[in-house]
Amino acid sequence: MEKKIKWGILSTGHISNKFADALELLPDAELVAVASRGIESATTFAIKHNIPKAYGSYQELADDPEIDVIYIGTPHSFHCENSIMCMRKGKAVLVEKAFAINATEAQEMVQVAHEADVFLMEAMITRHVPLIKKILDWIKEGRIGEVRMVKASRCARGVFRPGARHLTPDLGGGSLLDVGVYVISFASMIYKKSPVESVGLSHIGDLGSDEQGVAILKYDNGEIADLSFALKTAGVNEAYILGTEGHIKIEDVFAVPTKATLFINKVEVDAIEQPIIGNALNYEAEEVMRCLKLGLKESPFMPLDESVQIMEIMDHIRKPWGLVYPNDNMKNNINSNR
Repeated sequence: MEKKIKWGILSTGHISNKFADALELLPDAELVAVASRGIESATTFAIKHNIPKAYGSYQELADDPEIDVIYIGTPHSFHCENSIMCMRKGKAVLVEKAFAINATEAQEMVQVAHEADVFLMEAMITRHVPLIKKILDWIKEGRIGEVRMVKASRCARGVFRPGARHLTPDLGGGSLLDVGVYVISFASMIYKKSPVESVGLSHIGDLGSDEQGVAILKYDNGEIADLSFALKTAGVNEAYILGTEGHIKIEDVFAVPTKATLFINKVEVDAIEQPIIGNALNYEAEEVMRCLKLGLKESPFMPLDESVQIMEIMDHIRKPWGLVYPNDNMKNNINSNR
């Protein structure tokens, strides 16, 4: 029997609960420990998900010699600190998107991963959904010609309790890091390069966080990405990839797609539909374990350099908004000429 890969989960919030559910679908994954900032929360989580060990501190989880890889589901403002703590203990790390609070932190995380010689990956779910790979094949085969424009929207009409992470600047709350990262990462995945220009507009709400925004990215051959994102606005979460010969429409919700249609001269010529297994977080976990079994230190589908580049784009876009997080350090990013 193949040796199981042993997981730990750092934090007990909503996304961590979903990740624990996802691991149950994977026969080669074993969830052995969970940690919270208090033992009561960790114990409750452990009982719910039938996890053998519960820790009342994150450090105890990082110190556990049984664990191979740790999933980090804390708010954005803690991703860097938590990831580095785990990597310095020799643990592989899957950190929830957005990768960090800014590019400076992202660069530090990558540097520590290299120094510790451990695996690190941003949990960008879109990269690992099976349908996306078929869409990328359409593009590679030239079925829509040369890609000239990407349009994507990730908008949600959320109702948030007072103090919720989503709209709390101290925790990196706001639409850019929470849902804007989906559309920016999507454009990066399609074009496979960084933009030469990037601009954005946003609405900063009463709590000091960006509630909605738009970004326009321009690439070296004149390609454009037209992107929108919001946390308090109902929207259609579709994506379009427009080429010189045709276009691809990815149905709502494009970030976790189940259907895509290819058009030539506005006429449907092909379509693919593939249901999601589980809650889709299992695809991320599968990719991590595939890489660990092969001895890889990063995923070719979500490279570390690209995660850093995406953070650089978001830093540059938000600078004119005056959106600065309390633990922000923009000194390495504000001189970008994009």
